[in-house]
Amino acid sequence: QVQLVESGGGLVQPGGSLRLSCAASGMIGSIDVMAWYRQAPGKERELLAFISSFSSGGRTNYADSVKGRFTISRDNAKNTVYLQMNSLKPEDTAVYYCNAKILVPSQNYWGQGTQVTVSS
Repeated sequence: QVQLVESGGGLVQPGGSLRLSCAASGMIGSIDVMAWYRQAPGKERELLAFISSFSSGGRTNYADSVKGRFTISRDNAKNTVYLQMNSLKPEDTAVYYCNAKILVPSQNYWGQGTQVTVSS
């Protein structure tokens, strides 16, 4: 019922910036929370940030590993969530996934992922 498409990944040098986009379609009115995850080779999928979809201002939360460097935001008119990534490090290299969560009944939807590579 919900389709998510990530874009904006690519190759960037350490210290650089990148902005990821997640376009949502389908039954987006049911989404309670949207989030960004990432998964590096050989590592577990990590929750980076989330933003509530039911509040007008939007409440956000960040993982310690990205707090102060990454910013999640949304444009409800465009049904799009963004992840602005600054001061990128090689450790940030991973596939980044957009996630939409419905609380009741419990449902999760995932995008296809977009590769971010931080290397000189």
